[in-house]
Amino acid sequence: MNKLTVSLFLSSIAIVLLSGCTAVGPSYGGSTPVAGWAYTDTQAPSQQLAVSTDPTAQSSKVGESSASGILGIVGVGDASLEAAMKNGGITKIHHVDHKVMSILCLYVKYTTIVYGE
Repeated sequence: MNKLTVSLFLSSIAIVLLSGCTAVGPSYGGSTPVAGWAYTDTQAPSQQLAVSTDPTAQSSKVGESSASGILGIVGVGDASLEAAMKNGGITKIHHVDHKVMSILCLYVKYTTIVYGE
């Protein structure tokens, strides 16, 4: 291989790894307070909800829903409030948290956790 071919190959790898990174963080519209490039495993309360919470509701039940992404190319799952409520058998929401787990910006899992009754 000549130097030009090796340079183009290494440049292509760098572009793929450094652009379009699969990450969820404050700058990506997510709800994790911090996001690490190599590894992230954070949980934080949801700040903006599409539904209202009920302060009189107990947090006796927990429901979760998740979505995952690989390489910024494939994203699958349902991390909606509705899915989390259904999975936990919840009709009244006490509060909602979000959890983000990311490895090397290559794999990310976003989980919605609903507490209520």
